[in-house]
Amino acid sequence: MMPPEEESLAGGGEGDGGLVLLQALKSGSTRKGCDPFAQTQRSKLQHRRARINQQINKEMRMRAGAENLFRATSNHKVKETVALELSYVNSNLQLLKEELEELNSSMDVYQNDRLLSSSSESISVPMIPLGLKETKELDLLVPLKDLISEHYGEEGILFEKEIKEFMELRQAMRTPSRNEAGLELLMEYYNQLYFLDSRFFPPTKSLGVFFHWYDSLTGVPSHQRALAFEKGSVLFNIGALHTQIGARQDRASLPGLNQAIDAFQKAAGAFNYLKENFSNAPSLDMSAASLNMLVRLMVAQVQECVFEKMTLLCTQHDFLSRLQLAQEAARVEDVYSLVHQTMTQAHVKDYVPFSWTTMVHVKSEHFKALSHYFAAIALCDCPAASDAELPEQEKAFIQFHVTMPDGPSLRVLLQDPEERRKLGKAHLKKAIMKHEEAMRIHGLCKILRKMDILQEVLSFAHKRSLSKYSEIDHEEDFFETGDAPDIHPKTLQKPEIKSPNFSQVKVTDLFHRLGPLSVFSAKNKWYPVRRVHLMRGENGFGFTLRGDSPVLIAGVIPGGCAAEAGLKEGNYIISVNGKDCKWSKHAEVVQLLKSTGEEGVEIGVITLQGSEGPKAADKKAAAMSLASGLQKSNKENNRKSLMNSKSASTLLVWSKKSKRSKKSTYGVPFTAVGDNEAMY
Repeated sequence: MMPPEEESLAGGGEGDGGLVLLQALKSGSTRKGCDPFAQTQRSKLQHRRARINQQINKEMRMRAGAENLFRATSNHKVKETVALELSYVNSNLQLLKEELEELNSSMDVYQNDRLLSSSSESISVPMIPLGLKETKELDLLVPLKDLISEHYGEEGILFEKEIKEFMELRQAMRTPSRNEAGLELLMEYYNQLYFLDSRFFPPTKSLGVFFHWYDSLTGVPSHQRALAFEKGSVLFNIGALHTQIGARQDRASLPGLNQAIDAFQKAAGAFNYLKENFSNAPSLDMSAASLNMLVRLMVAQVQECVFEKMTLLCTQHDFLSRLQLAQEAARVEDVYSLVHQTMTQAHVKDYVPFSWTTMVHVKSEHFKALSHYFAAIALCDCPAASDAELPEQEKAFIQFHVTMPDGPSLRVLLQDPEERRKLGKAHLKKAIMKHEEAMRIHGLCKILRKMDILQEVLSFAHKRSLSKYSEIDHEEDFFETGDAPDIHPKTLQKPEIKSPNFSQVKVTDLFHRLGPLSVFSAKNKWYPVRRVHLMRGENGFGFTLRGDSPVLIAGVIPGGCAAEAGLKEGNYIISVNGKDCKWSKHAEVVQLLKSTGEEGVEIGVITLQGSEGPKAADKKAAAMSLASGLQKSNKENNRKSLMNSKSASTLLVWSKKSKRSKKSTYGVPFTAVGDNEAMY
């Protein structure tokens, strides 16, 4: 997959030029969205989100009107009334914002049901999923029909089926299912936007339609004419849907963990792709700062899944395995600390839900506690190192702590059970402190306090550490328990940011009938179609052809039939005797020309605006006078164009009366005939 150029959400942009789109076996989409009236927990959540979005939109319009009136009036009583109304509206907006924040914090709805009912030992900490951005319905029927008539010279009514099919696809992608089919639906629509952009969005003119989307977290509406805003919003929803798929996996099993890792990595890739390829976002959820935060959050959730995976795979309870788990937990703490720092930055702090920031902070403290717990287990539950095991354990332990612990040498520490117990006790003390800190932070958030599953996880881990501390604590311990050094973070599986693979979903250009995009696109303009009647002369029709879809008139013989009829180099043949040839291959056009009788042939041609002019005419005259001298370089140029053309044909010279010899072929007086051109 080739990434597009950077697109500006404020200005449209050219982008997606290198998008690889595979042709489907049949046109049209068979994918459908979810039933919008289905009463699932997730759909109820989205319905509430849509309702809150509409209310926020209404209140913001009222506030804008009141503010304008407040600035415009000089009447003191009116100002007092408007100020009172503004305070009422702002109060309503604050309540709606709090309701939306609570909605965005409904993580349990997206979790796997099995995880919610598992025992404490196998229960998993909830993940943070994103809700989908909501959008308004869009009617493109009239604007696209008008542009087809105006720009392409076709009857717009003849393309109603294609326009309606595109609108149905857009309607379906508003409610994607929470599985692979939903992702394919969003990807298919995103790929169709590439064609829509190329067909109907000229660089110098607006289509005149607005794309309306609501911010995923605040519900604030935004609208723009730029198609890049639509693309960016769909791409955001691809990432958001990946987060929901990752959150719903059964992370108590290895396949579920692998699927969750893959989903969160793809979510990180979608948000990162959006950050790198789109700019000037009108909504905060697609700003560079927010997307950077989301990428880091997804990477942290991947790392958490990796820790759970290692815990599941750790069947041996030996010293080295316990150290590895402690370092994996320290790595999770490390990445969540980075996410928390990002969320508390000035330009993100007021935007991100408080429950998210708190959850990330809780996880950071929780996994730091787990890293110290597993370090203590390694030291206290595993037997002291034998002489044979000592070198390997020394090597692992010397890289285990950020700073070496105070006390005896490493060799003594690893072989003396009492020294191991002392250091293990210090680690447990720190683990208990971090567990209590995690529980304290958890208690500060009203929304998280309602989340029983998180409370259960934190409480279980805390009790487990307390139990272990009581087990190794001796009454005769008169030494003061030291401060255990932090554990060096390390992971065996680094998260991978997986960019979207747009080519995996096959699509067909719905507006295929308009012609090949290389010519019939919004950025190109052409003169009206000319119908030319040609009679075959002694030397044929007197022109050379090159390329496919559409076939290009590469050269015209001076004084020949084609020249007398007004055909020129650079004309594209779009019809032969009324048959549409926009998508015809070179050989097909040749066959149509060969099949004409003495009555001649009528061909329809178009000329791209800007392809002719004084400079082009001068170059053509120079080429005519220096044909033989430039034959070699002309062949080289044609080899280059051959690499860019869709197909090439062998040299054919067709005459009514007799075949030409090879010598006469290259003796054409007006120009050299290229390797991929044919003369008629």
